[in-house]
Amino acid sequence: MKKLILFSISLTISGCASFGEGIATAVLKKQEQEDVRACKINGKSFPGMQNSLEMPGDTVKVLMVHGVGTHVPGYSTQFQEKLAAELNLTVKSSRYKEINLVDTEFPDTKLGILRVRRLLNEDQSQEMLFYELTWSAITNPEKEKIKYDTSGEYSYDRAEVNQMLKQFSNDTSPDPMIYQGKSHDEMLASFRKAFCWMVGRNWGDLPETSNDNCVINKQAIKYLPDDEYAIVSHSLGSRIVMDGMQSIANRVSKVANGDPTSIESQFIKGFQRKQIPFYLMSNQLPLLEMGQKPPEVINQKDQYCIPGSEHYEQRLVDKTSIMAFSDPNDLLSYAIPQQFVQSHLDSRLCAEVTNININVAPVIDMFGMGSFANPLTAHTGYDSDDRVVALIAKGIGTKNMSELVKERCRWTEFVD
Repeated sequence: MKKLILFSISLTISGCASFGEGIATAVLKKQEQEDVRACKINGKSFPGMQNSLEMPGDTVKVLMVHGVGTHVPGYSTQFQEKLAAELNLTVKSSRYKEINLVDTEFPDTKLGILRVRRLLNEDQSQEMLFYELTWSAITNPEKEKIKYDTSGEYSYDRAEVNQMLKQFSNDTSPDPMIYQGKSHDEMLASFRKAFCWMVGRNWGDLPETSNDNCVINKQAIKYLPDDEYAIVSHSLGSRIVMDGMQSIANRVSKVANGDPTSIESQFIKGFQRKQIPFYLMSNQLPLLEMGQKPPEVINQKDQYCIPGSEHYEQRLVDKTSIMAFSDPNDLLSYAIPQQFVQSHLDSRLCAEVTNININVAPVIDMFGMGSFANPLTAHTGYDSDDRVVALIAKGIGTKNMSELVKERCRWTEFVD
């Protein structure tokens, strides 16, 4: 009888445990199915890439720059496909074109790979050229110096989960330090060369493969008025693209040397009329600005960006629209306060910022013990989030605005 009672108790406990586990699973699934993740937008309206694909013959050129961690060519495939679907670009080239980036200033340095893909609408009258920059070749040699730390000699006493975290940390944390250190100029050169290939040629002009050094030429000036550009970045990439744009302006200005007939001067004049959107996923500009000298020109936006103002002819572009995506549970992303734009971004960029505070990682209620969101998912999940893709593709406050964004995002519009 005693054994029977013990057996009954064990069955009851086991049943309760299974029942409790079932309730927990059901609650978590219900939370995921409801998908009440926040999406709050603060700033002016922006049109998204769809605005560049309104008429037959339109082309938009998109340059993507990755963030921390080792990346290999092809890392943007999922984002490319989701973006193409949102823009109704259902046709794509059967191959990609791949360019090994080189710069005569750094003849012994591999500056990375630029992979280009062509995506078109059904009747092939509109196209997106997607340029994927992979710069990991610059930082990987430095990271080899600490690779021993995850070898068996040093890791055999380490717990399994901690070993995985250590591998992740060793692959990602060195990149910002390398960027701020001796490889800073090489990484900016990588961006400049990628940008050069984007502005200077259309799909038919691009070689299948190349090891050539790209320079601004008459062909770039020819395409510049009709070209529409967009820049997409992740984490450290946000700093690289903003610094890269400033370095382009500074270097081209020096080469032009005041000669209004030079190719560089003509390029500057055309570039100053461009409006370029920057979509910064897991934005890190405030973090990576710490400890750095401020830009050469700050707190003077009106003097550079208003037509007829004192320094209007010295601006870089007509307007830089920055859409800063940050998940509050991403430990490495930050919104951009409006005062930061004035005091920490070069006034010649004529920047306007829209902050998009969005939960890309699900927030789970831990049964009264608080809420939790996976910080890794919160850091890496932007490019696979349908709302993020819809905002990049179709913007907000425009006729093309996605129904998903209308339903799931709350927008507070800013005015001057």
